[in-house]
Amino acid sequence: MSSRRLEILRAIVDEYVSTQEPVGSKSIADHHGLGISPATIRNEMAVLEEEGLITQPHTSAGRIPTDLGYRVFVDKLATVKPLSAAERRAIETFLQGSNDLEDLLKRSAKLLADITKQVAVVTFPIIGEGREKMAISGTANLARSGEDLGLTLSPILEALEEQVVILRLLDEARSTVHVRIGSEQNETNLQSTSLVTVGYGVESAQHGAVGVLGPTRMDYAGSIAAVSAVARYVGRFIDEGA
Repeated sequence: MSSRRLEILRAIVDEYVSTQEPVGSKSIADHHGLGISPATIRNEMAVLEEEGLITQPHTSAGRIPTDLGYRVFVDKLATVKPLSAAERRAIETFLQGSNDLEDLLKRSAKLLADITKQVAVVTFPIIGEGREKMAISGTANLARSGEDLGLTLSPILEALEEQVVILRLLDEARSTVHVRIGSEQNETNLQSTSLVTVGYGVESAQHGAVGVLGPTRMDYAGSIAAVSAVARYVGRFIDEGA
């Protein structure tokens, strides 16, 4: 794929995530400084549509990314947004106020949900009991994404209530960030969502996992950065307190 076409895909994803509106060629030409005409952009968008990376949701001129388009965006284009020094201090200060492990998990989930505006989940195994604790926060954020999720909202909430489903998904988390997008989700009820996960602790003795779940129209770069940062701090606090 040409670099120009990739930049147009990036512009479509960025603008759609920001505005929630299908994106047209004129808007890309006006707002993204690609130095090409709307007509050229339209031609490139037609190719992106043929390749299954964008689609036209209704008869307007605008296009939105498909699951495959988001996957190409995450794999080729998304640049992780570094957290500022103030954001890093805020995370550290917030988690340092924890009284015990359970409080740490709850604080971590709430913090991550607040940062990403998605549903956040944090898990930790209970040593000697063969089970895991899970803290979940931000389910109300899904209701605010009602336009994205439509009739799939209730099944998603049901899946979240069945904690075994979420625990199974986070059990697959590894030391590097993994993103499952839309139809890549094995759980049928979650195929209108994306899941960003990462494990914390060393690979040979991973403590648990951190993840966020939200509509496919999410800020992937911001979510990846936030999940990584919270996982890093949680792992460090647990190791230092061990």
